[in-house]
Amino acid sequence: MNDEILIVRNVRARRTRLSFDPITGRARLTVPPRASLTKALTWARGQSEWIERQRERLPVARPFMPGAVLPVDGVPLTIDWRADAPRLPKIVEDRLTIGGPVEMVPRRVELWLRRRALALLEADTAVYAARAGVNVTGVAVGDPRGRWGSCAHHGAIRYSWRLVLAPPEVRRATAAHEVAHRIHMDHSPAFHALVATLYGRDPVAERAWLRAHGASLHWFGRSPAD
Repeated sequence: MNDEILIVRNVRARRTRLSFDPITGRARLTVPPRASLTKALTWARGQSEWIERQRERLPVARPFMPGAVLPVDGVPLTIDWRADAPRLPKIVEDRLTIGGPVEMVPRRVELWLRRRALALLEADTAVYAARAGVNVTGVAVGDPRGRWGSCAHHGAIRYSWRLVLAPPEVRRATAAHEVAHRIHMDHSPAFHALVATLYGRDPVAERAWLRAHGASLHWFGRSPAD
């Protein structure tokens, strides 16, 4: 069981704590600096039923394979692989057509999704930056596990490319959130008021969607064995 639990010594921790990460599918045991690791592990082993219940609730892995359905910008697209089709993915009605070696499908689909995400988020960011009257020095996408977007003090904004798989309103609310950080580099009442002004309303529903379903976005592109 030790191999299934990530053990972390945290100088700020005041008590031993067991948590579960729905993104990685691993349990995390946080231990104060002076606490007994042996006792902490003994206690954690006694929580095996709880850990198993958390595993049963994990999102379903959704690999990028022929026949898989991807919710791209709110539109379900079925990966349609044919060996003689062009290798570059292309939207044709309700399908994402792709050719070439079948073993390259997952990589090519992910690269296409990243490019699609960047194009959409660049457009979203430009809209809200214009409304806010601010300059954004650059927009990029990555695959962070802990946040959906970040705004640097010099004006560059970086997003998770997985937002392309979220409902469009969730993606746009995230863009409004990050653009608002160009004026308020905090989460003060003034910041949240600006987000609501830029977005058109308080994006409470969009924040709730990410809390409830955000982890599932990280299971796209993963195989059940991961």
